[in-house]
Amino acid sequence: MTPLVEEPIATGGWPLNFPIDLIMSSQLQIFRAKIFLGLLGLGFAIVIGQLVNLQVVQHTKFSQQVIQNTQREFMQSPRRGDILDANNNVLATSVPVKTISANPSLLGDLQPVVARAIAPYLQMDEATLIKKLTPSLTRNSKGEWETNGLRYVRLAKNVSEDTWQKIYVTMTNLTFGLVETNLSKGRRTFLRDLRYHALAADSDQMRVYPLGSLAGQVVGFPRVEETNVQGRLVSQIIGCDGVEFALQKELSGVAGWRATARNKKNLELVSLRDEDVPVRDGLDVVLTIDTVVQHIVEGVLAEAMVKHSPKSVTGVVMRPKTGEILAMVSLPNYDPSNPKTITTETRNRVINDVVEPGSTFKIVVVSGALNENVVQLNENFYCEMGHFAYAGKVLHDHEAYGNLTTEGIITKSSNIGAAKIGIKLGEDKLFKYAWDFGFGQRTGIPLPGEARGFLYPVKNWSKVSIAQIPMGHGVAVTRLQMLEAMAAIANDGWLMRPMLVKQLQRHNGSVVQVYQPERVRQVVSDEACKKMVQALKTVVLKGGTSPEAALKNYEVAGKTGTAQKAEHGVYAPGKFISSFIGFFPADNPELCISVVMDEPKEGHYGGKVCGPVFKDIADQCASYLNIPPDPKMMTNAPAMTARNP
Repeated sequence: MTPLVEEPIATGGWPLNFPIDLIMSSQLQIFRAKIFLGLLGLGFAIVIGQLVNLQVVQHTKFSQQVIQNTQREFMQSPRRGDILDANNNVLATSVPVKTISANPSLLGDLQPVVARAIAPYLQMDEATLIKKLTPSLTRNSKGEWETNGLRYVRLAKNVSEDTWQKIYVTMTNLTFGLVETNLSKGRRTFLRDLRYHALAADSDQMRVYPLGSLAGQVVGFPRVEETNVQGRLVSQIIGCDGVEFALQKELSGVAGWRATARNKKNLELVSLRDEDVPVRDGLDVVLTIDTVVQHIVEGVLAEAMVKHSPKSVTGVVMRPKTGEILAMVSLPNYDPSNPKTITTETRNRVINDVVEPGSTFKIVVVSGALNENVVQLNENFYCEMGHFAYAGKVLHDHEAYGNLTTEGIITKSSNIGAAKIGIKLGEDKLFKYAWDFGFGQRTGIPLPGEARGFLYPVKNWSKVSIAQIPMGHGVAVTRLQMLEAMAAIANDGWLMRPMLVKQLQRHNGSVVQVYQPERVRQVVSDEACKKMVQALKTVVLKGGTSPEAALKNYEVAGKTGTAQKAEHGVYAPGKFISSFIGFFPADNPELCISVVMDEPKEGHYGGKVCGPVFKDIADQCASYLNIPPDPKMMTNAPAMTARNP
């Protein structure tokens, strides 16, 4: 054998005599290895890039899809609380209903079949249903037609549970005129999903008013506000007037929700429930309103509307010792369940409107003067025979009176007599008593839209204001403010906060909060009130301005009012606001009642048109509430007469 001789090393690192084929083979393997490693690295780079894209760039998008596919959030709407009267009669309540929706993407081309099956239950025509159930076609960026993939469309609201059950049974029994054993597995799965998942029913509630328009303006009316939650419309009842508005927070409650996983059949996996926040239903609101008293007042005022054809008439019944309102009526009124009846003309004029009170305001100046001992009940004032010039103005009485006592000024309702008492009391004191009686400020009753009225500070008075305000001119009040002031006279001078809400309670009857009568202030002393009551008793006697308001078994204390109506800053000829406000039994009052008419057509004196309405309301309420008769009122006693003023 030829001996191996080591050869010099070539520049490339291989021996000069190394076989060339081996060298080429090794280089090819290295090249292939590099290609493989490069491809492997590229693959890893692509995978990493895709992971970055999924986990970072499009994380939000895909995580939401995962949540939508595997999890579900169940919203639980709270039940809106009831509104009850003082005897737990239901004025407003919520009844459970269903909102029916569809998933058009599950219907394929079978919309006509489904529409024909469910249209009778929804009381809709088939053509309308087919249109709702058919996904619309749109062109994409490439100009190709595609469906919008609509997965939710509302079909009907306020559907009863019974109707939904009929729809559900109908859907699950649909045959589509096909023999399913001859269909592919995919087609059978499609039909199964259509039957069980194409339609859905969400629990909802509908506001119902069992007594219709009774106390409608006090109760108020609702609207439905809808919010888009994850592609679905969620409804909420919002109060728009009355107690429905004023106590929205208490009535509405707090929504709950459940976040949970679901399986392929869209069923909840309770074991994987993530969150479970319980719903808190709204509270029931118990009012001081008595529906029987409310019904009495509404009925009597409706008769007065027919007889006197006023633009409006209001009536309020209050317990003067507590401020509880048993009835509040303003006609024309509205039915909360009928939106067409709700107009500006059917507003609650008891608190929304302000008017000049006329002669009912005389109780303010006279009681204030008696409290200050500026005048005595038997003190005489010369009433100028019906014409009194003061500060460049001439004041008038409806009759020519000479000398009248303070009591007689109330009995006859003399404007000039009241003006002279006001002048004697003085501007600052007159303003003080008017303010302390609650004028120029809201009463705080839990109803929206309450007006303040107008009681200008003394610095803004004209020279004649001191004479005009005592007769009820130059001041504007709400009907509730005027009733509140009269109730204070009935309550030994104590002004009470008008009370409309008695308590809040859960739907099972357990009490959450009780509201107590609230004294605001004592405006005048009980001694001054007794003198004022003595004068107010004479108003309903023969010779007073409203013997028509007298009751057979009770002494009545009251005051008439006839104010010329102001329009556009001037007094409108022939237009009047007529009123009577009184309480009984006079010496131990149970009820204080206000009746006010706006522009009565048959007569306009408050005593003549409103006095009989007061009497009718008082008689019926006394009978219903079993108010004991005055012991001193004899059944066959001769008619009493006001003393010679």
